[in-house]
Amino acid sequence: MTALLSAEAHRLSSTRLRLWGLLAAVTTGGFVFLLAMVGPENFDPPMPGLATAAGTQMLLGMASLLAFVPALLGTTAVTAEYRHQTITFTYLFAPRRGTVLAAKLGVYAAAGFAYGLIVAVIAGAGLVVTASVHGISLGLPTGELVGMLVRLVVMMTVYTLIGVAVGALLRNQVTALVALGGYFYLGETLLLLIPGVNTIYPFLPGGASAGLTGFTFLAGAVAQTGISAPQLLSAPFGALVLLGYVTVAAVVAFTTSLRRDVT
Repeated sequence: MTALLSAEAHRLSSTRLRLWGLLAAVTTGGFVFLLAMVGPENFDPPMPGLATAAGTQMLLGMASLLAFVPALLGTTAVTAEYRHQTITFTYLFAPRRGTVLAAKLGVYAAAGFAYGLIVAVIAGAGLVVTASVHGISLGLPTGELVGMLVRLVVMMTVYTLIGVAVGALLRNQVTALVALGGYFYLGETLLLLIPGVNTIYPFLPGGASAGLTGFTFLAGAVAQTGISAPQLLSAPFGALVLLGYVTVAAVVAFTTSLRRDVT
């Protein structure tokens, strides 16, 4: 297993994917920084300002709108091996496919953690700097702010693992990216807009993420249209639901990979 972990880490470090991941993480954190500098009170419609707890939570929650990016990166990493048929040599070296998938999950858990950490540091620093520039105090105490940033890191890590598991399951790069991107970018939002059906939203990945981070922007926007918005899960239950998705996707990917030909 150690050799597989080392090989997987080397594979990641030798591709441009790590650079795209770094760029995406910096962009996501910078997105929060930019919104803070503009000021939520200047949005249309105006939002609670940075000096309020709701305003600070909303700005940090905005990063969750781009949580599908690490999922796409995880999917790309796995499906690229099938696309270029390098997975054949991997399985020749390690015939037990379960250990290969476990190694990928282990390495990309670390990569997702690093991704989330970069996002959290830039976003958190951006809020602190913006508050200092504007001469105000953040609406959240330091402990609560750190707690939200930690939950943001957890969410990014889990989404990366979901991407890896989905990539191992679908294998075709275009299919996997379209399915994953379409679902996270459009699918869940559309489901949230359907009365009655949207009661399942809190248990979907996006809804569980919203519960984990306390980001109620989408649910609140739906409520303003007159549609009854579902109650989000608490942060611990949101985290458990996300981990459940990773577990299910990984188990399905493992069981199907044992029976399918690589080519």
